[in-house]
Amino acid sequence: MNYRTYQSAIKVEIDNKLIKKYYRIATNIRKNIVKMHAKSNSSHIGSALSCVDILTVLYFHILKIRHTNPPDEHRDRVILSKGHAISALYATLAERGLFDKSILENYCADGSLLPGHSTKGCIPGVEVSTGSLGHGLPIGVGMAVASKHDNLKSRIFIVLSDGECDEGSIWEAALFATHHKLDNLIAIVDYNKIQAFGLTKEVLNLEPFVDKWKAFGWEVREIDGHNFGEIIAALKKVPSRKNKPSVIIAHTVKGKGISFMENKLLWHYKSPNKEELEAALQELK
Repeated sequence: MNYRTYQSAIKVEIDNKLIKKYYRIATNIRKNIVKMHAKSNSSHIGSALSCVDILTVLYFHILKIRHTNPPDEHRDRVILSKGHAISALYATLAERGLFDKSILENYCADGSLLPGHSTKGCIPGVEVSTGSLGHGLPIGVGMAVASKHDNLKSRIFIVLSDGECDEGSIWEAALFATHHKLDNLIAIVDYNKIQAFGLTKEVLNLEPFVDKWKAFGWEVREIDGHNFGEIIAALKKVPSRKNKPSVIIAHTVKGKGISFMENKLLWHYKSPNKEELEAALQELK
């Protein structure tokens, strides 16, 4: 079944008010991301914007987390394996109330609490240091094994980029997860189809992507990664099958929400200047 057919076959019944609420939250997160990158002159804004809707649903609808000190050991855990998109996670955690939004103003500055790549413990909610691609899933596998060993109720969610699925470590971890029946492990691939040097299909074609995950023994679901109804429906059903890890392949748009950034490789590297910042915020208004 191709993606277009799959999309039209999904039946989602989600409260419209809830969808509007999450759209507003995601828009606020995108505004902060744009401001953060403009002030810091930093890269990877397109990568951050593509995963906002996924993070919004995770943190405002799905995750079982308690903001205690020390953190609840039974909490769900999120690993942003695509650590270069950390501004999206920072902005989401701030919107969720884990720290004051004013801290976002110092993103990627010298001595800031918010480094330009994911760094464990820099602020509440950042579970793992990532950025060297291909590490998030193997780390998540280890967490899932430990969680089962300790009889914890936590689920481990890993947000992957499509480009890092070029890495052999991803597929080694995928095999290990199936062998050890890690049904508390959920991978979400932010499939925006653009990586550092071009289109994924041109750099290293991943297709047939769904079939690859199925061949490795995972339970697979394919969704529109910007449709809140589909994201909620998919994430509410994980683990999808007992004794099997789950993967959600989320079709997304690089630079989502800003028309002149969408599907442009340039915005993997470029930061918005003053005029572009104003234009972006006007679109998000």
